Amino acid sequence: MALAYDPLFIASDKSFSAFDVASPPHPMILTQDELKRIAAYKAVEFVESGMVLGLGTGSTAKHAVDRIGELLRQGKLENIVGIPTSKKTQEQALSLGIPLSDLDAHPVIDLSIDGADEVDPYLNLVKGRGGSLLREKMIEGASKKFVVIVDESKMVKHIGGSKLALPVEIVPFCWKFTAEKLRSLLEGYGCEANLRVGEKGKPFVTDNGNYIVDMHLEEDMGDLGAVSDAILRLPGVVEHGMFLDMASTVIIAGELGVKIKHKQHNTSSS
Repeated sequence: MALAYDPLFIASDKSFSAFDVASPPHPMILTQDELKRIAAYKAVEFVESGMVLGLGTGSTAKHAVDRIGELLRQGKLENIVGIPTSKKTQEQALSLGIPLSDLDAHPVIDLSIDGADEVDPYLNLVKGRGGSLLREKMIEGASKKFVVIVDESKMVKHIGGSKLALPVEIVPFCWKFTAEKLRSLLEGYGCEANLRVGEKGKPFVTDNGNYIVDMHLEEDMGDLGAVSDAILRLPGVVEHGMFLDMASTVIIAGELGVKIKHKQHNTSSS
């Protein structure tokens, strides 16, 4: 779907009221992917020479990685080290000439940029519908700053609100047993638990050799921290796709341009 975008409109505050302003008189008509690219380029403005960067996975993050590679070629960025969140992103970064390393060599990352599948009003996220949630959480959890790029369709009132998948990565051993434990745990929220299927009807396998169970929820889970802890206590579970209290900034591409929302702290923040 084509959307209107005013290239001069970049709003930044703690609410989403900027989407209510009048449409610009002569908007350009851009596709959803073009809006994602604009948001990704905005995120790359946070990047500085000498940084260690977490490189995200997915259609939106791909634009950010492309932009970082472009700026390196132009000499506008120097001495960048990338930590990829998936094999696919690793291949992309290498093709662009971005120097790569890992968490063993760089346990503290300056900045990560990645997309998300859902964002709630408190900047809690659902990630992992592309299958890279474990590496994403490890790398983005080690980051001083985590900038998330989404289009406005990913904004939800509560986690699970899109009724799309909340992924849980599990070990392949007796996966039906683990999937049933997950379904039973979240049964009170109208949960369905389905093994993710890949090519030729075989189970989807993550970069870590694990399976993914996609949880579909009908109700608000309420205390996300308690649900997170309960899921992680189940034997057979490796990690889930709720990224709680991790994002520092969310950049949202919408019909009227790009909106930036910063994480609110107890003390005043910019």
